[in-house]
Amino acid sequence: MFALALSSLNSTSSSLYAPDFAPIARRIRDNVGRQGFMTHIGAELSDLARGSCTLAVDRRPELLQQHGLFHGGVTAFLVDNATTIAAATSRGQSALTAEYKFNLLSPAVGERLICRARVIKPGRQVAVVAADVFCVTDGVEKHTATALASIAMLDEKAAARIAG
Repeated sequence: MFALALSSLNSTSSSLYAPDFAPIARRIRDNVGRQGFMTHIGAELSDLARGSCTLAVDRRPELLQQHGLFHGGVTAFLVDNATTIAAATSRGQSALTAEYKFNLLSPAVGERLICRARVIKPGRQVAVVAADVFCVTDGVEKHTATALASIAMLDEKAAARIAG
């Protein structure tokens, strides 16, 4: 599970589209930059907007399974992280993955794996987020996975408890 802490931001915002997204984006980018696993995998946060997130990772031998395809665990990680980040952009709240289901649609062979997540329902307690994963080969994207996630939206008190 991935937790994104944004506790210093105002989590009681009543508007999904608050006028100033910059502080939320800055906090998310800072938090993502501190994720050891994100660095270990070599993934990057390539796009961030209110209600959406795009993560990408380049092909490396250590991310592949025995047949030379991106390992399903890499796909799962991108889905987990991108859906939680996208949910956190909606209200500036901390977020934690509650569950997700993903379907592998085709072999993930290519030079780069891209996951695009978008908020479907920005709930106060649970956000519903969809994600699609694509493999890029010679500049052409191939849809390799799709997912749906339930993301727990944490109030400041819950976020502080998790942060320890």
